[in-house]
Amino acid sequence: MNDPLAVLQRIRQQKPRPVVLAGERCEICMEPISDEHGHLVDLEARNLLCACRGCYLLFTSEGAGGGHYRAVPDRYLSLSDFGLSPGQWDAFQIPVGMVFFFFNSSLGQVVAFYPGPAGATESELSLDAWADLVATNPVLETMQPDVEAFLVRAERGPGGGVNGNHEDAGMGPEAYLVPIDACYELVGQLRRLWRGFDGGREAHQAMDAFFIDLRARAR
Repeated sequence: MNDPLAVLQRIRQQKPRPVVLAGERCEICMEPISDEHGHLVDLEARNLLCACRGCYLLFTSEGAGGGHYRAVPDRYLSLSDFGLSPGQWDAFQIPVGMVFFFFNSSLGQVVAFYPGPAGATESELSLDAWADLVATNPVLETMQPDVEAFLVRAERGPGGGVNGNHEDAGMGPEAYLVPIDACYELVGQLRRLWRGFDGGREAHQAMDAFFIDLRARAR
């Protein structure tokens, strides 16, 4: 049996382990990573994981790792010729002026989320309304399940009122195909700033800044 005094002495002599802050290590292999790193979607837990370059590349192929993880791509695509009629927007019944859609493979269907004080709020999605939107915008068929999202910022919401009074009001909807982590990053930022029903001034300023950066990234 070990001498308790000897054990205590060894503990005193051991150097304390450094505290590892969230996001500083790959959540697959625990290797240190930089602030700029890739993400994986855990398809079973339905959450995002930070990944080093090596682990990220392991899951870029379809079906890699038994389909447990999927690498989030870095495609930012501007849908400059995107068509969204007032009737199509109303059919989605989104109470604010921004929403993102993605295909959830666990549910086997497209789901819709919009920002709010509680974070990303799921909206009941009319599959007929989605099918109608895809019919007029076939590029949406290229959206990768679970890891890419269709993000749209509409000029007007239900009832015809302008949502948010953002700087692009009057210019019609903006639409993009983006990595899913970009949507969750934006929603998380808005959650901290959201005030009232439509978000308030600070939230819309943050949204404006996000879309300015998005325009610069997108092709």
